[in-house]
Amino acid sequence: MTVAAPATPVLLPASVAGEVAAAVGAALDNVGRHAGDGARAWILLEELDDEVTVSIRDDGAGIPDGRLAEAERDGRLGVAQSIRGRIRELGGAVSVTSGAGNGTEVELTVPR
Repeated sequence: MTVAAPATPVLLPASVAGEVAAAVGAALDNVGRHAGDGARAWILLEELDDEVTVSIRDDGAGIPDGRLAEAERDGRLGVAQSIRGRIRELGGAVSVTSGAGNGTEVELTVPR
């Protein structure tokens, strides 16, 4: 895993930072479970005046189209609750970009 972050601390209220960290942890758990052997992961932390964005990207197997919706319908709510739900509760947004064989990027954005 490679991490890229600003040289200075990115300050958020402790409760917000804890929820963002938990969502990042859930995304990294998914890399370990689903990306495949030898997959690499990158985390990028970006700070803007009014928001903080964390991107978690991997070069693994990717997620086939429709797979996340299918998992949610089947009651497997890892991405829906552990990632999207946490960030939504903070007033933020999550985007997931992926495709079979193309790796996955999960982008978490929370207001400051």
